[in-house]
Amino acid sequence: MSLTPEEKETLEVFRKQVFDEEIIRDGDSVGTDGATLLRFLRARKFNLNESKKMLQNCQQWRKTVGGDGIDALYDRLDPYDYPEREEIFKSWSMYFHKANKKGRPVNIQFFGGLNLPELYKHVTPEKHWEAIVVNADSLTREVLPAASRAAGKRIHQSIVIVDLKGFGLSQFWQVKSLAQASFQISQDYYPDTMGQLLIINAPSSFTFIWGIIKPWLAKETVEKVDILGSNYREVLLDVVDAENLPEILGGTCTCEGEGGCDLSGAGPWMDERKERKRNRNTEDSGSGG
Repeated sequence: MSLTPEEKETLEVFRKQVFDEEIIRDGDSVGTDGATLLRFLRARKFNLNESKKMLQNCQQWRKTVGGDGIDALYDRLDPYDYPEREEIFKSWSMYFHKANKKGRPVNIQFFGGLNLPELYKHVTPEKHWEAIVVNADSLTREVLPAASRAAGKRIHQSIVIVDLKGFGLSQFWQVKSLAQASFQISQDYYPDTMGQLLIINAPSSFTFIWGIIKPWLAKETVEKVDILGSNYREVLLDVVDAENLPEILGGTCTCEGEGGCDLSGAGPWMDERKERKRNRNTEDSGSGG
């Protein structure tokens, strides 16, 4: 996205101020590049003080979340490989799966199987929340950078598909506070990372549910939402190629041999993880000889 001369100037002033005031330092995992700084500026309409305050709050959260900060939490709980992942996905699966036609990563969430009382017999609420947090952090830490490298251009937003088939009011009341907290961390700490939100299989009760959710969201977020019923296949295939869309959503992908589309984590980010693992194994076998 091209910037006006004024916006370019604001970005340079912002960059100087946040480094001078040590709001960010080189190497911080929040990201120190222009694309990251722009996300915070855009979220606060290029108001320097408001953008600085937002970044400062984000950095404070990143240092304290999980008790010892986001970097330690991410090392401790790999969003693509932790023991309780399958159990959590039975209730509320959320995963990144390949990219859409513009190269944006696709984030898919199913709410139909939601049963938190059952889930919390197997996983603590704290662990579930931590899994939600590291999944959110993987977007800017791994997913968007890998998608950008694969596309050969900067990709700074994902698209989100939320399937509400089988989701009703009783489940909404279960997940209401968790959903609100998830929206909050997304908007406050990962601003301007969602390009489009497609809600499919919206039940008749969704008008009421949307009336509760809508005030949680920034006006800019609401403008990116498309609420679809059960005739969504053409809309999705207009956005995502069939081979990149899971079969369950009307595409042709099954991620056979990879644990299925939900558990595979398929996409450029997973390709890079596998490549790093191969390189480590090669180094280990080389040093072991």
